[in-house]
Amino acid sequence: MNMNKDGSYTGFIKVQFKLARPVSVPSPKKGGPDSASAGKRASGVKRRTSFYLPKDASKHLHISSRTSAREVIEALLKKFTVVDNPAKFAVFERSERHDQVYIRKLSDSECPLQLRLCAGPNEKVLNFVLKENETGEVNWHAFSMPELKNFLRILHREEEEHVKQIVQRYALARTKMQEALTGSTPG
Repeated sequence: MNMNKDGSYTGFIKVQFKLARPVSVPSPKKGGPDSASAGKRASGVKRRTSFYLPKDASKHLHISSRTSAREVIEALLKKFTVVDNPAKFAVFERSERHDQVYIRKLSDSECPLQLRLCAGPNEKVLNFVLKENETGEVNWHAFSMPELKNFLRILHREEEEHVKQIVQRYALARTKMQEALTGSTPG
């Protein structure tokens, strides 16, 4: 922790990633100088690659006590070269007290390093988590067409799995009923 001449502090915070959805990064450049301009198709559409970040991945950031939660999100996305809209994400503070876990979404203007300084170094008292910004309402316009198609593919796969489980459950119930019927005497 260092104090600056202007009265602000600089230091490190650790942010854990708890993302349920994939993130998008620019597609790797193929070919070389002859290929279409830096990650774009001939049609002018930017290419992206989507992937899931590893569970419980974390990153340390060196920030100022004046760095806002919104700036922390932008810095994290920049470190991982994530091209998704920063508004899709939020920083949450997570704390444990009396065997209870409390999670609170930070406002865009709150300063995580100030919160860390007030809480002390113990990560059980306070740590930071980057999650999807759950507003309750999905802003579908914020997603690209490939992301929307990927969501549909995932939903279709989940639906097929759910239908398969229901069919198996009823097939098992039918088998048990038939066994019970064949084992009982008429009458």
